[in-house]
Amino acid sequence: ERLYMQMADVMVKEGWKEAGYEYVCIDDCWPSHQRDAQGRLQADPKRFPGGIKKLADYVHSKGLKLGIYADVGKNTCAGYPGSLGYYETDAQTFADWDVDLLKFDGCFMDWTLLGEGYMNMSKALNKTGRSILYSCEWPLYEWPFRQPNYTAIRETCNHWRNFADVYDSWSSVKSIFDWTASHQDIIVPSAGPGGWNDPDMLVIGNFGLSHDQQESQMALWAIMAAPLLMSNDLRDICPRSKELLQNGHIVAISQDPLGKQGYRTAKV
Repeated sequence: ERLYMQMADVMVKEGWKEAGYEYVCIDDCWPSHQRDAQGRLQADPKRFPGGIKKLADYVHSKGLKLGIYADVGKNTCAGYPGSLGYYETDAQTFADWDVDLLKFDGCFMDWTLLGEGYMNMSKALNKTGRSILYSCEWPLYEWPFRQPNYTAIRETCNHWRNFADVYDSWSSVKSIFDWTASHQDIIVPSAGPGGWNDPDMLVIGNFGLSHDQQESQMALWAIMAAPLLMSNDLRDICPRSKELLQNGHIVAISQDPLGKQGYRTAKV
């Protein structure tokens, strides 16, 4: 809880909010292993002693938004309670907590039911009446079996992961870009305002990439019209990495109103 509050503080003080970064996102492992007596998810009392609503209030007081994580299946990827059978309950819980973004993972789910599950959570979120950005992993979990239906995915989600998790290494960043380029004719047409291909997080400001490689990730993610979500510690970030991540010209390319995703036109 303290970590997320500190990160929100830094985002405002160090120019991140001004540069356009507006979400503070919690990933897996935030809840208790058991739901409450009403079947609702509850925050781990040690990690989030004040609860998620208190954290959301704090983040909102800084002019920022809070993101949370859940899973379409019976468990999250790390084994915490999933939302299968609880879509409406969990959507309402997140709305009651004033959450602004939901990252909805795809572990522990029959792949043939993925689409139905993601669509049902989308309906449940809309039913709450609260505007919650919906980040899906539907195509990522369907690609091993068949080509996903990107028309349905775009109608259901605000952005969607297509390929493997990013790691703090150039080989990981390069593999994501290579996959995107080799599937661009399928995935690029579905991207545009309201729905985006998500190549996963920026790992700029960590330890695995040289500065040139960090510049390459930033440029490629901007060309791909990607959501710019950072995975790093803003309290202790190298000044060059900070300057790169806050470069207004590059951010503007990623976030331009037309929202056209770029194609790879040549390979040398």
